[in-house]
Amino acid sequence: MTADVFDDLVGQPEAVETLRAASAAADLILRGQPSPPGVMTHSWLFTGPAGSGRSTAARAFAAALQCVRGGVGCGECSGCHTVLAGTHSDVRFVVPDGLSIPVAQMRELVLRAASAPTAGRWQVLVVADADRLTEAAGNALLKAVEEPPERTVFLLCAPSTHPDDISVTIRSRCRLVPLRQPGADAVASLLTRRDGVPADVAAWAAAAAQGHVGRARRLAADSHARTRRDAVLAVPRQLTTVGACFDAAASLIEAAEAEAVDAVAAVDAAERSALEMALGAGGTGKGAAGAARGSAGQLKELEKRQKSRATRAQRDALDRALMDLAGFYRDVLNAQFGAAVAPIHTDVDQVTRAAAAKWRPESTLRRLEAVLACREAIDINVKPKIAVEAMMLALWRG
Repeated sequence: MTADVFDDLVGQPEAVETLRAASAAADLILRGQPSPPGVMTHSWLFTGPAGSGRSTAARAFAAALQCVRGGVGCGECSGCHTVLAGTHSDVRFVVPDGLSIPVAQMRELVLRAASAPTAGRWQVLVVADADRLTEAAGNALLKAVEEPPERTVFLLCAPSTHPDDISVTIRSRCRLVPLRQPGADAVASLLTRRDGVPADVAAWAAAAAQGHVGRARRLAADSHARTRRDAVLAVPRQLTTVGACFDAAASLIEAAEAEAVDAVAAVDAAERSALEMALGAGGTGKGAAGAARGSAGQLKELEKRQKSRATRAQRDALDRALMDLAGFYRDVLNAQFGAAVAPIHTDVDQVTRAAAAKWRPESTLRRLEAVLACREAIDINVKPKIAVEAMMLALWRG
């Protein structure tokens, strides 16, 4: 068990200091004692790139707020333990399955968060991906943030404070906690300390994951994740003709789809089984036929949610592949300019150096820009197949 709720928030000393001070101030407020002004507030916004630990920071802060040992975030008391395990009755986590967070879900959660704590010290609502709020869902949240209940705290996570990620009206009512991408050394140390990963494997995984803690952990522990990464890094050598570009695009899309299916299959099956059982599937008698007809709408709604979840999982898998590709071209640029920067993909160093000797720096830069442009295109809902095919042709042309 962790000795401190903030132990897993690596490479973020300023954020940890801010959150520790706030949880201590929150404890003073609950005990009716004077607290430093402006240190604790009801609405917080955690920002930072993917893998920086936005959700980790929000969860750790929620645990510290519920810590029964004076809000220190000991990691050992019942309050800390249940929050970290996701079972605390007064802490609710909003983690969207699909592409967005619907207004109905947000209204229900805001209503529940407005009630007094039942077992803990605060009611806490953690929105892991606030950038996926629909406009209506954001408005429902805004009303609660504008007039927060006395003992309710809202913890929102988004990539940035840009209006495309979080509305200006919500942002202006939150205290900002900016996070940065942790260094590879810090991530490797965490993998070794927390997960028992050998030091050399942890160092390689941390560099390959580009500071993304979750990705590094998967690479260190999952052979399938390493195989998928190897296939992605082989793409630049495969782009020899126009036909090869389309073949590589198809392979990349198919791999992302397969990874998404693996990620959601078990959850989808369990959800469908549970719903069918609740609706009386397999029953006999006079009402069985009518019940079956009435259940069709609910099953269709479930299938719709599951399709949205699968789409999200596919895009996430594809984005990981694109980040691996971007890392390769970044390593090639470093080799061409002799930059004193540690490489990302140390295990393909020979391929990187061969590409650096073959291409011109401006050609490498165009390739890197093509990968980043593909990410942006998919983010604005361009069909992945079209975006990836265009990228592959650009990588081939150089």
